[in-house]
Amino acid sequence: MFHDFLILGGAGLVGLQVCRHIVDQLDPKRMVVASLLEPEAVEACQALEQEYGDRIAFVPAWGNLFVPGALAYTQRNEILASAELRGKLIEALYDDFDEAYRENHLVRLIRRHRPEVIVDCVNTATGVSYQDVFDGAARVREWIQDGSYDKKGIADLEAFLLSQSTPQLIRHVRFLHRATTEFQTAVYLKVGTTGTGGMGLNIPYTHSEDKPSSKLLAKTESAFAHTGLLFLLARTPDAPIVKEIKPAAMIGYRAVRVRVATDKHGNSDLYAPRQVALDGAPLELRQAAEGYEKVGELSVPLVDTGENGVFTRGEFAAITALGQMEYITPEEIARVVVLEIRGANTGQDCISAMDASVLNPSYKAGLLRGAALNDLIEVEEETGVDSVALGRLGPPELSKLLFEAHLFRHAFGSMTATVQSPLDDAAICERLVAVLERSGVARTAPSIGIPVLMPDGVTILRGPRINVPELIGRSTQTPMSDPAQVDRWITKGWIDLRPSNIALWRARFSKMIQGRAVLRDAGSAAANIRTYTGNTFEIGEVVAWIFNNEMGGYRVKA
Repeated sequence: MFHDFLILGGAGLVGLQVCRHIVDQLDPKRMVVASLLEPEAVEACQALEQEYGDRIAFVPAWGNLFVPGALAYTQRNEILASAELRGKLIEALYDDFDEAYRENHLVRLIRRHRPEVIVDCVNTATGVSYQDVFDGAARVREWIQDGSYDKKGIADLEAFLLSQSTPQLIRHVRFLHRATTEFQTAVYLKVGTTGTGGMGLNIPYTHSEDKPSSKLLAKTESAFAHTGLLFLLARTPDAPIVKEIKPAAMIGYRAVRVRVATDKHGNSDLYAPRQVALDGAPLELRQAAEGYEKVGELSVPLVDTGENGVFTRGEFAAITALGQMEYITPEEIARVVVLEIRGANTGQDCISAMDASVLNPSYKAGLLRGAALNDLIEVEEETGVDSVALGRLGPPELSKLLFEAHLFRHAFGSMTATVQSPLDDAAICERLVAVLERSGVARTAPSIGIPVLMPDGVTILRGPRINVPELIGRSTQTPMSDPAQVDRWITKGWIDLRPSNIALWRARFSKMIQGRAVLRDAGSAAANIRTYTGNTFEIGEVVAWIFNNEMGGYRVKA
């Protein structure tokens, strides 16, 4: 069983119970308890140490998991108030992925602690959705409409960009993928949310805003977008085992006591009210608190439901009543978490449920695939027009590789003839150049944005557009001063007729021919993604083999 655990949100209502259940049932040696704030993480570790002694190492960790390490201990409102910090966060969200990965706080935690199991109890959907993209849109529209674009307008626009849920979730899951793969995490389990406590679009509750709550529905959107990305992570080669538990009720509770509370504006003061007349004049929605007489604090008996907040008796009774959100305890959630880590079939893992319910490839479709390919071959022969690529199906490597394979087929007829050719790589380059016109590549490829790099390495055939590098923003030019960068573009999306690429293709063909021979001798046991199964030079099968064996682009679940 596993010994090293990282519990994200470990100081929260669910997270702390997950810690306890793991200690009680899985006998870990070390547990990193991560929370947003340092006091929370330290206090949680101290409480666990008092309960379990020193037989387990409890390690506190803290900070915002969704930002660069340099911003992990800075509150979001401080980041949004600073042009410099906003710029750093925008760069981390929209600019170079590799740089953002190196700096991300969650990645640093995983790199530092190398956990075997990560249990993520962070209320991600709430954190993302309550950055309030709708309020941000309203602010931006205001200064667009009144023409007041200035520094304030820039700040509003940057805050609006930072409130977008999709880029944040995509980056977060991609960071998880690379970090858990790189540092060999075995299991990643997410405690997610439905966003509405299991209720539908008719939910009468919000986080104090009007209903139907756009922010609350954004929470659901984020929650299930996150689930969808985790579904993909679970189908990615070399990724950890991925599971998600999704409570569909209100979670609670931690404690009942009298305490000072705050309203939705963070106010904990009681004021003597003023009497005013509604005389048709504009009603001020915000006035300075200093103009009102303070008469005490908002102190009331409350039940603490953790991330869901604190509720009065009336609120708690209403939200947990039969037919409303009802109620589930953090201990019940933690029990399912531990069972899933053990590998038990609880039937409550959302990822497994999706695997069981999605429609998979079918036998009939396999038969019809062959018929469609044969029909395409017949039409090619009838019209004399080869069907290679349009450049619309990504990635850019797909079209580039299809056209290159098409040139080899035109020049040599078969993979075996290419491999056994007495010509050296430079001579093969010239032979491919000779069939550029006859194959149709010379006109088709440049016309759809795929340049042809000639054997000299400095001459290209191009059309009015070039697909790689991709246009970002409004710029239509790109510098060519970095040879390494240019070579990456060539590899990604240019037909490459240099000798070095010819050598690469001949090595590929050799591996495909060897795999086909093994299949003939060993039968179905040898049929896998390393095997080229075709009897003919089918360019699509060739490129699929490259995706499977060189680019790691294959499915792991049927």
